Amino acid sequence: MKGFVKNYSGIIWLLTGIALGSIAGLIFGKKVEVLKPIGDIFLNLLFTAVIPLVFFAISSAIANIKPSDKLSRMMGFTAIVFLATVLISAILTIVAVKIFPIHEALGNAQLNEKIEDSPFAEQLTKLFTTTEFYELLSRKSMLAMIIFSIMIGFAALKAGKAADQFVGFLHSGNEVFKGVFILIMKAGPIGLGAYFAYQVGVFGPQLFGTYAKSLGLYYGFGAFYFVVMFSVYAFVAGGIKGIRRYWKNNLIPSATAVGTCSSIAVIPSNLEAAKRMGIPEYIANVTIPLGATLHKDGSSISSIVKMAVVFALFGKGFDTADAIVLALGMTVLVSVVEGGIPNGGYVGELLFISAYGLPIEALPPAMIIGTLVDPMATLLNATGDTVASMVVTRFTEGRQWIDKAI
Repeated sequence: MKGFVKNYSGIIWLLTGIALGSIAGLIFGKKVEVLKPIGDIFLNLLFTAVIPLVFFAISSAIANIKPSDKLSRMMGFTAIVFLATVLISAILTIVAVKIFPIHEALGNAQLNEKIEDSPFAEQLTKLFTTTEFYELLSRKSMLAMIIFSIMIGFAALKAGKAADQFVGFLHSGNEVFKGVFILIMKAGPIGLGAYFAYQVGVFGPQLFGTYAKSLGLYYGFGAFYFVVMFSVYAFVAGGIKGIRRYWKNNLIPSATAVGTCSSIAVIPSNLEAAKRMGIPEYIANVTIPLGATLHKDGSSISSIVKMAVVFALFGKGFDTADAIVLALGMTVLVSVVEGGIPNGGYVGELLFISAYGLPIEALPPAMIIGTLVDPMATLLNATGDTVASMVVTRFTEGRQWIDKAI
């Protein structure tokens, strides 16, 4: 019994905080907004530390790899797995939309969010690069930071012995910021509890409004994908042992994802879960931070549902070959460009609306749906990274990896 309490005390405290926060939200409703600053402080601590953690984790993982074909194999399999799972989620969602069509008209919804109207080429430039070094330190430049970290890692690897001290610095920085996150997560029960209270109290009732059917489709299919498809991926990675290993260690990342609505905020708990799953560090330290920005099964599903809703709104059929092929292509692009932060930019909606030649009036419904499905989308986005890492490990290390794992 003592061993159980020792091993699961963190989970127990976290779930207790989340449960109490949810109950407070249900009982007191919008009055719990007073607790939001507590949740915000916790999230701000996470966001402040996550950029250096990602930098040190990726660059040190690459810099410490012995020169071999293993790195190139791992990166190649990572790209294949990320692309395959995003496309699988999109195709299955199209099937779900076909089985459960969305026909009802959506009410006139007014949103006050401002969309930055800039050329696509400029948006693309901002996505991959920044104009100043200090801008890399913002979570809004996550992909640019990841690209920079990869470059630093490869440069250190190429420099060989001349970079020994620098590689040691990268390794030390990685260990230090792991410790920083352990300290921050000690406040997890309070921070996530406060955030859950705010979400349940303020946004919960909106789930039963005009968008009930589309939200029901998303959350229903999302739950199916989370339980069934992630189990399938885990089975591919390690058989029955893989399924057990994945779900045993996926609780804290799942709770963090739903509580924060941020893929980036889940990176630390995902890295810890990956370690417990037996995923090698050189794989986890690259695929998980990279997946937080580039690999989004939840955003893929969300993209298809939003397209179906907008098509229904304007009386267009979402069943032609051209529409479906374009939808798949746009889904991959949207999954890449959508930020890993709460309710991050609406570039994805603008992309598919522009691609289909839809009027700008199609934007508000897509934005509303994107906001309301954010908790489930983040859950799928973030926890999909660890199971994808398991699959990458299976193809990089061989099927025996699951037996070697501790």
